[in-house]
Amino acid sequence: MKGINLGKINTMTVVKSVDFGMYLDGGDEGEILLPTRYVPEGCKPGDVLDVFVYLDQDERPIATTLTPKAMVGEFAYLEVAWVNKFGAFLDWGLMKDLFCPFREQKMRMIKGNSYIVHVHLDKESYRIVASAKVEHYLSDEMPSYHHGAQVDLLVWQKTDLGFKVIVDNKFGGLVYKDQVFQYLHTGDRLKGYVSNVRPDGKLDISLQPSSKKRTKEFADTLLEYLNENNGYCNLGDKSDAEEIYERFEVSKKTFKKGVGDLYKKHLIILEEGGKGIKLVDK
Repeated sequence: MKGINLGKINTMTVVKSVDFGMYLDGGDEGEILLPTRYVPEGCKPGDVLDVFVYLDQDERPIATTLTPKAMVGEFAYLEVAWVNKFGAFLDWGLMKDLFCPFREQKMRMIKGNSYIVHVHLDKESYRIVASAKVEHYLSDEMPSYHHGAQVDLLVWQKTDLGFKVIVDNKFGGLVYKDQVFQYLHTGDRLKGYVSNVRPDGKLDISLQPSSKKRTKEFADTLLEYLNENNGYCNLGDKSDAEEIYERFEVSKKTFKKGVGDLYKKHLIILEEGGKGIKLVDK
């Protein structure tokens, strides 16, 4: 659709006002309606707006100032609002639900359930549709990440090895189960770190930064904690790993390295028997 980017945010100029909204300049596509309910207060012809453009019930381009939960080219975790004989309709935050035809479903979608899908333009109908066949839309390019690079993750599905994730809305990745120290669920969005780029282009992902960086970050966190708690922490070498994670969300290994870092700098004193930590001069 030349002139506008269907399924994405477009910067458009208001050309005229009508009783039921504003018309925007859609270039080669002509004028695009922005219904009254979405018109910003005080808006007038000549104003420039950022709007999302999609198709209305009659398959005509229409604009909204709402931002959907996913745009064309993106992956998202969306709930099924209703189902008919043609497919499922997903709630993506707009008045018109997003269609996922049966051919794009791995299994029949159920109303009320949520699924990871990819949003794209159907090549035949040029409609915005969703597909649950996620692997078809992951990039086959070779990623160029360096070790330890921070990335955005969307948790895709649990496997015997760990959790499949979508990395930076583009690549497939895996967080091995022995690297998971928190509850993960399909649809969760969080930060991760690249630990390895495999020959097939798949990424091994850690939920913790590299050991050296993690130790430095935790040492800073512990120092801040001590300053805010009268210079004392009742955890030490002998403390339970789960108790350490509950307090600081780090493994016991990282905890011990961070404590060692502060001790070498003569910033803390270790209680006898590994029962606690004190700030120097506290």
